Amino acid sequence: MTSPPGPAVARRLLTALDTRIETATGHSIEQLWQHRDDGLLDTPHAALADAHRDLVKSETGVTFYRVLLARLASGEFPVDTALFARIARTVDQLEEAAEERDTRQARVVAALEPIEAAAPRRGPRRVSAKDFAALLAITQGAKLHEHLLTQRLAVATGSRTRISYHQLQRLEEAGLVHRDTSHPVHAGQPVTLTDAGRAVLAAPRPAGPPGTTPAAVPAPASAPVLRRR
Repeated sequence: MTSPPGPAVARRLLTALDTRIETATGHSIEQLWQHRDDGLLDTPHAALADAHRDLVKSETGVTFYRVLLARLASGEFPVDTALFARIARTVDQLEEAAEERDTRQARVVAALEPIEAAAPRRGPRRVSAKDFAALLAITQGAKLHEHLLTQRLAVATGSRTRISYHQLQRLEEAGLVHRDTSHPVHAGQPVTLTDAGRAVLAAPRPAGPPGTTPAAVPAPASAPVLRRR
């Protein structure tokens, strides 16, 4: 059985929660990890850093098996019984890696939410007109679908507005939308607004044509409490 790459590769990967973590802690992921290594974090922030490291390792596993599956289906290998067996085995491994990733992501959220709750309340985030329109469309009902032939991902909404997967990822990383990953992508994963996303819609509407540069986002809420050494 082929093993995923080690922790050195994991450090270079990102997760869907990185932006939320950096906003809540006031530090980049690299700084947060370094503070953890130096023993400078208080207990809640240390637990968050540890949970995030585990999540990054899981994301590495998902990426590894997804790339391997694409390679097996690329035409590089003869189409025979051995190939079918390898594909089936890789699909099982990818499914296991995704389940582990989802479990560890839930642990990160559980460690992050108390830190976010303790941070000073801020005004709603300001976004570009394009992202504002996407959030508004999602309120009409939205699902992430995978095209059966092209395997391209996109969000279809009740207002018939289509949202690219790249834009969805950006909104997820900003903590404005939530995707229900308990549903398979081929059946459609429901996408809904978070409290932060609803707050954006309740704020004054951004000016300018779609795609304009977002207004400045307020500074991070708070920095992690550092322990005295």
